Amino acid sequence: MPIALPLHLLAAIAWVGGMFFAYMVLRPVAATLLEPPQRLPLWSQTLARFFRWVWAAIVILPATGLWMIFMEFGGMKNTGGHVHLMLTLGIVMILLFLHIFFAPYRRLNKALAAADLPAAGKQLNQIRRLVGINLILGVITAATASAGRFL
Repeated sequence: MPIALPLHLLAAIAWVGGMFFAYMVLRPVAATLLEPPQRLPLWSQTLARFFRWVWAAIVILPATGLWMIFMEFGGMKNTGGHVHLMLTLGIVMILLFLHIFFAPYRRLNKALAAADLPAAGKQLNQIRRLVGINLILGVITAATASAGRFL
């Protein structure tokens, strides 16, 4: 537990915090200051770096979460509903990330390589919407993790 919990929290902070920064801070500034020929490669390269951290998070979060569930609580039957909700939301978030990575993100990069800016913009817009959904799920999961046992 002294290792699993901090790793779990740091992975969640990196993932959800990164989505918050990208969605709420970088996106509006990039849209204001940069034209699509500059903005689209910025996003492609930013996402490439960020997604490396997300890949680490999607390994660390389930591993440490399940470790705590089974080693600390003795299995799911001994956990509260908030833990079940966290696990469910975490799985949905991971699946949504995998879709983002393997579908619109790959199409974004292919469109950029072909200098097809309208197609790249369409893919970036899809990524934006899906990251927004994942951000909401991440905030709900964080709220559940921090307050769920008190409800």
